[in-house]
Amino acid sequence: MNQSEIAFLGTGCFWCSEAIFKQLRGVTKVTPGYAGGTTPNPSYAQVCTGLTRHAEVAKVEFDPDVISYEDLLEVFWYVHDPTSLNRQGNDVGTQYRSIILTATPSQKEKTEKSLKKLEGSHQYDRPVVTVIEPLNHFYQAENYHQDYYDSHPDQPYCRLIISPKLQHLRQKYAAKLKPVE
Repeated sequence: MNQSEIAFLGTGCFWCSEAIFKQLRGVTKVTPGYAGGTTPNPSYAQVCTGLTRHAEVAKVEFDPDVISYEDLLEVFWYVHDPTSLNRQGNDVGTQYRSIILTATPSQKEKTEKSLKKLEGSHQYDRPVVTVIEPLNHFYQAENYHQDYYDSHPDQPYCRLIISPKLQHLRQKYAAKLKPVE
């Protein structure tokens, strides 16, 4: 078994990111948090102002023997709109930008290759605006953001936004998902 690896991916709201990536075989842990900004150890309230320049991201720990970084990127491109600048649906602000923070030179290379493949597919009519930058620092979000979907599946945001995304994920990537418990 290889040592686990970590990816830092922002698909807009980190509640969505966490719920989605937790479903994948080989993903061992997903932690919502903040990255890509300038303020040390920001709070959710600070990030929401946009002044810290952080994005809501998911720290995705995974076993590369089970799921590759490239497979995570494939899911990343699928589960959100990478052509939407500083928003995903009704979530608006720089904290909801599409972002990949690379932790190693290998991840940077694989991310750029994946982006070129996506752009070459002409899947979107608009340009991809996903930010790709080196990971500076990751700050874990407050405890009430952890396991949000699992803890609040009947909350309106979870029912109306996250549940449909999970349904789409199940339809397209059934073979990559963990068995339902």
